[in-house]
Amino acid sequence: MTLIEATAVLFGVVCVWLTIRQHIGCWPTGLISVVLYIYIFAEAKLYSDTLLQVIYVGLQLYGWHHWLRGGVRDNPLPVTRISHQANFGWMAVVAVGTVGLGWFMHSQTDASLPYADAFTTVASLVAQWLLAGKHLQSWGYWIAVDIVAIGVYYQKQLLLTSGLYAVFLCMAITGYVAWRASWQLSSTTEPCDDHRPDAG
Repeated sequence: MTLIEATAVLFGVVCVWLTIRQHIGCWPTGLISVVLYIYIFAEAKLYSDTLLQVIYVGLQLYGWHHWLRGGVRDNPLPVTRISHQANFGWMAVVAVGTVGLGWFMHSQTDASLPYADAFTTVASLVAQWLLAGKHLQSWGYWIAVDIVAIGVYYQKQLLLTSGLYAVFLCMAITGYVAWRASWQLSSTTEPCDDHRPDAG
């Protein structure tokens, strides 16, 4: 487990570093980390996280394609912001999803830390979806996920992974600052992208 976890951590760090730099290589490196964590979380009985990693496989492939094909002509896909209304909608999705998934895992399985695990799962899905669209607010969701995840994985004795999420927290803050600067440079020509939860 230690070798597998260490490998997943390494690819996870490289993935986030490349994401901050808006480099397309974040997607294949992230895919390797995700596949390894399917096994790691299943062994730790973090079933919501296991399900999340399975879904991540599809989201990684979608994000990879969208970043390659979503730009205009020879320009890469720009950083945009979703509207405040859409962001509140996504927050509601996280809240409702956390309660629903947490209750299911608590009542139907032997899941460990079902509600905290559910929060990191649902919020990560929202964050990953917004990240695939290169929306600035994705980093805010990642920051919230990282804070909760540090405690969850530490309690489950996944110490390398807990440390990884501490690094992720610092990188997410850095990512927000870097992407905000990029958005500000293009904000005079790029309108606010109103992606509502029900519209994807």
